[in-house]
Amino acid sequence: MAGGGFVVGDGQKAYPGRLTPFVLFTCVVAAMGGLIFGYDIGISGGVTSMPSFLRRFFPSVYRKQQEDATTNQYCQYDSPTLTLFTSSLYLAALISSLVASTVTRKFGRRLSMLFGGILFCAGALVNGFAKRVWMLIVGRILLGFGIGFANQSVPLYLSEMAPYKYRGALNIGFQLSITIGILVAEVLNYFFAKIKGGWGWRLSLGGAVVPALIITLGSLVLPDTPNSMIERGMHEEAKTKLRRIRGVDDVSQEFDDLVEASKESQSIENPWTNLLRRKYRPHLTMAIMIPFFQQLTGINVIMFYAPVLFNTIGFTNDASLMSAVVTGSVNVAATVVSIYGVDRWGRRFLFLEGGTQMLICQAVVAACIGAKFGVDGTPGELPKWYAIVVVTFICIYVAGFAWSWGPLGWLVPSEIFPLEIRSAAQSITVSVNMIFTFIIAQIFLTMLCHLKFGLFLVFAFFVVVMSIFVYIFLPETKGIPIEEMGQVWRSHWYWSRFVEDGEYGYGNGLQMEKSSSNQGTKHV
Repeated sequence: MAGGGFVVGDGQKAYPGRLTPFVLFTCVVAAMGGLIFGYDIGISGGVTSMPSFLRRFFPSVYRKQQEDATTNQYCQYDSPTLTLFTSSLYLAALISSLVASTVTRKFGRRLSMLFGGILFCAGALVNGFAKRVWMLIVGRILLGFGIGFANQSVPLYLSEMAPYKYRGALNIGFQLSITIGILVAEVLNYFFAKIKGGWGWRLSLGGAVVPALIITLGSLVLPDTPNSMIERGMHEEAKTKLRRIRGVDDVSQEFDDLVEASKESQSIENPWTNLLRRKYRPHLTMAIMIPFFQQLTGINVIMFYAPVLFNTIGFTNDASLMSAVVTGSVNVAATVVSIYGVDRWGRRFLFLEGGTQMLICQAVVAACIGAKFGVDGTPGELPKWYAIVVVTFICIYVAGFAWSWGPLGWLVPSEIFPLEIRSAAQSITVSVNMIFTFIIAQIFLTMLCHLKFGLFLVFAFFVVVMSIFVYIFLPETKGIPIEEMGQVWRSHWYWSRFVEDGEYGYGNGLQMEKSSSNQGTKHV
């Protein structure tokens, strides 16, 4: 049994509730936290292809860019300082996500969102008024702190607020906001690059204040999740809030399960060391491997450096920015497809279909670039049909990512963790995501210079590996209440050896019938 997908039986509890306007509003507002991450991804690549920005802060790169087009195009952007500007944000996000775990657990999800918005706003102002490279780096670090807090808290908030039948669609609202942020940034880059005087990059960088204010103000009007309120001892308020969220009066079954989950959580003194217990082996594996693989799809290479990449393969500055706008539009549209399909077709189907699509496109793009640029990076005259083919297959690749690894890379980890390890495990997910985003952003331009078109084949190889991993090890989580997720591990052909029938005594209809055996927890 390769896949291990879980079939829902009579033993599973089905909590009453519906998708109320209140919960829809709160999830839409919370999902706006993705705007800051998306805006930054879109802006970074755009400003680093603007000649006025490069001339002021990275003159060596600017000189390479202005050299004769017969020189090696693969290496024109290879600069450690330029990559530090881009990647410093992700190192800061890694550090702040670890701090955000404690804030989220002890003070609620809203406060983490508020901190994220304030820090991102400060970073945007520093970058917008920057006069030296060090100011750019400091601004990027502040932006990173903000993203670390937001990415740690928003997916958890959405998974806890959403009715389980709609959890996939509502959680993917976070990824949709990321893609909208990317698209808005790319459109702004296109128009700001045309401003006479060469100061449009200041508007691009400083414009990050707008999404920062949206999440800051949004966090002030959002309610906390019932899970978080119970975790902090606010039981009556939590029950009242749960009734309003679910739109029904009888929420006793779900509430009782949340209270039991909270008691289990309270008994854990240190969730970080608890993560190492044998029964959490599946969760820890997914918390590490899913964000690890998400970054090795190569998507951030495309989205960070889309203008730079298109410029490298022969587009002019304006055309490269416009091509990035096209890929950004595809990204948004394909994410909407994922929202429609994730609770209908399931997580595994989208993962596997998206992986196949990305693999084919990466092979084609590598062949196209290799055929025209060879290994010396001198393309000569690039015909129009060639540019159309490259952009088309990059768009198909982006679509494959945007309805699979993009949204599901955030959704699946946020919905599989028990309450007692949820904040810590989500921090692991964000940290791994940021570590590999940092590494790839730091080395991509150097890798492009040395591996040339073979870089796309490296990412294609990892797409094969991650698709095999999903097929063998990831169970289906569609339609399973978040506090009953232990079922999917116990019924999986491989993970069942780590999670025994006596585990997760709360909120599990299938397990409760067998719990009389009172089996103890095995430790590593």
